[in-house]
Amino acid sequence: MTTQDSPPNIVSILHPSDFSAASDVAFAHALKAALVAHSELTIMHVSSKTDAEWTDFPGVREVLARWGLLPKDAPRSAVPALGIDIRKVLAPHDDPVKSVLAFLDDHPADLIVLATHQHEGRSRWMHRSVSGPIARSSGQMTLFIPHGVDGFVSQSDGTVSLRSVLIPIAPVPRPQPALALAANLVRNLQCPEGTFNTLWVGAPGDAPAVRFPETPGWKWNAVVQSGDVIDAIVHAARDTSADLIVMATDGRHGFLDALRGSHSERVLRRTSCPLLAIPIGADATLNLDEQPD
Repeated sequence: MTTQDSPPNIVSILHPSDFSAASDVAFAHALKAALVAHSELTIMHVSSKTDAEWTDFPGVREVLARWGLLPKDAPRSAVPALGIDIRKVLAPHDDPVKSVLAFLDDHPADLIVLATHQHEGRSRWMHRSVSGPIARSSGQMTLFIPHGVDGFVSQSDGTVSLRSVLIPIAPVPRPQPALALAANLVRNLQCPEGTFNTLWVGAPGDAPAVRFPETPGWKWNAVVQSGDVIDAIVHAARDTSADLIVMATDGRHGFLDALRGSHSERVLRRTSCPLLAIPIGADATLNLDEQPD
């Protein structure tokens, strides 16, 4: 049973991919999340071209074998035995945002994992902003992996390197769910030790009251800064060597909505770590071709 301050259950994960190197990094994080949550993972590719092939999708069994979770040449039936269900979706469409959002209307996801600034992708999605509009319009919990960042999940062996988590807080939206999710995340990923850093931008006495979930091996540290909120997040992430930023948002009308266009790109380009946005309070019919892994 979940309370309004407890972390959400993750039953379904969506990873839109443009088959770029950045998407490969994001895929590793999506796959690790699915393994930890024992959930369904959908890998979706959108293209207006007709040359996309099933072999272009990341090889799930190959990665699981590299991570030591499956033997080489394991059959497809071996994947569900790990507690996950993999689905690959190929959507012919010239607008990735509309395509992904239409898919989400029929197949809701609890977590979206997106690479940003995928300039080298075959579909060249990021000729215009894609990741921000998907996250804003879907209103779902979204993990952003900035281009050029390795993140905290190793592509080579699936190990997790997560020792410093930054959690910006504000009176609205309520920060407690972000703290609960961050604590739950490091426990589930079996990260033995590290530091949670909460960040309040403003006068020290005005910071909202929060409860620090007890997490063995992890300590809590309160950081206070003044000035521009976006700059403060970027500076705090650098100063604390953050491996992940976790922040509560107002869904479609909060942090991500305020960071439109160049502001959104500025934050994700300047931070050298993934960002997990957690919404609080949280159009076209397409022809989809699906194939199991």
